[in-house]
Amino acid sequence: MPRPKRLFISHATADRKFLDKLCKVLIHHNLRFWHSRRDIRGAQQWHDEIGAALKNCDWFVLVLSPSAVRSKWVKRELMFALQEDHYEDRIIPIVAKECDVGKLSWTLPSSQCVDFSRSFAKGCREMLRIWRIPYRSSKS
Repeated sequence: MPRPKRLFISHATADRKFLDKLCKVLIHHNLRFWHSRRDIRGAQQWHDEIGAALKNCDWFVLVLSPSAVRSKWVKRELMFALQEDHYEDRIIPIVAKECDVGKLSWTLPSSQCVDFSRSFAKGCREMLRIWRIPYRSSKS
C-alpha cells in the first residue's frame, strides 16, 4: 500500500485521550493527518471544514469505541468515506475500546479492524504495517 499523503481521523470527542496518544505516534512516524480538534479553528464553519478535509485526505482512520458508535458525526463521516472512490481500500477501522461496530455500520463487522484495545504498541505496529512503515517507539 502507498504511504498516506494525509489521513482523516474520525473519532468521538470522548476518545480525546486515545486520540492524543495516536497523534503523537503519527507525528513520530512523519505521517500527516487531519482531525477536528486540531484543525478546526474557533469561528470556522466546522461542517464545511470537515467536508473539505474528507475530500482532501487520501486515507480514512476510524477510531472505534462505544462513544464513536453513538456519534452521529462519526457515522456521517464514515458514510461519506464509504461512498467515495478515493477511499476504496483505504479505510482503517481501529478499535480503541471494544464496542459493537455493527451499530455504526453494517459494513464494519466484515472489515478487518486494527485492535488497540489490548495493546497500544501492538495496534501501532499493525496499523503502520499497512503502509510498510516500521514502528519506532517514541521512548527511544
